[in-house]
Parts: sequence; structure tokens; C-alpha cells
Amino acid sequence: MTNDHLISALNDLIQISKDGEKGFRTCAEDAEQRDARYQEMFMARAAEYGQVVLELQDLVHRLGREPANHSTFGGTLHRQWVALKAALMGRDDETVLSECERCEDAAIHAYRQALSLDLPNDVRLIVERQYQGVLANHDKVRGLHNQVRRRNAA
Repeated sequence: MTNDHLISALNDLIQISKDGEKGFRTCAEDAEQRDARYQEMFMARAAEYGQVVLELQDLVHRLGREPANHSTFGGTLHRQWVALKAALMGRDDETVLSECERCEDAAIHAYRQALSLDLPNDVRLIVERQYQGVLANHDKVRGLHNQVRRRNAA
């Protein structure tokens, strides 16, 4: 794998992680206004994504390049769409958890793409550890989302 391809893969992970950080902060703010049950979990996940971003940016710096420092364009558009939809229709627990699950789905996809590459061993270990965190959080969010769906269906 060339250095340019490695930098590109790491920058993709930085951007998707910034999307996750911003998305979970938004979810935490929504939870604070309605129901604090999820606020702590969302803030913790946003902070975890913040640490992931710093770790990935440090890797890019060590490779002699400037890391990405922004989220994806698609993530920004999606957050704006969700905000507009919320303004028109309101946000309930199911909507908030659905947004969080979508964010984690996107992260899983990005990490799987990165792990399919021929990464150097030291980078692979970091990316794999981060991927395991994304999977664990996805399962947690999906479990909560399923509980809310069952509650709403009852």
C-alpha cells in the first residue's frame, strides 16, 4: 500500500469519526431537552469518537501529512436534513436512536473498507481496535432502538 493510499484511508476514517462525534453530540442535546436517559451514553460516544479522531490524526501526522479536520459533506447534509425534519415533525426517542444507529452503520462500513486494505501492522491494530468499539456501540444503540420500537408498538 502506498503512503498516499494509507493517508487517504486514514483521512476517510477521520471524517466518518467526526460525523459520528457531531451526530452523537446532537443526539445528546436532543436527549437533554426531552429525556436525559440517553444523554450520558450519547455524550460518552461523542467523546470516544473525539479520541478516535485524535488518534487517527496523530497517525497521519506521524506519516508526515496533514490530517483531515472536517466531517464528510454527506454527514453534514444528513445532519441538516435531520434538523429540518425535527423542526417540522419533532424528535422522539425512536427518531433519535434511529439517527444514532445510522451513524454507527456508516462507521462500520468505513472501517470495513479500511480493514479490507493492506494496512501496515501497527495501523491495522489501531483500526481494528477502533472498529471493535464501533461494533460494540452499534449493538448497544441497536438494542436501545429495538426496545423503543417494541415499547411504541405495544
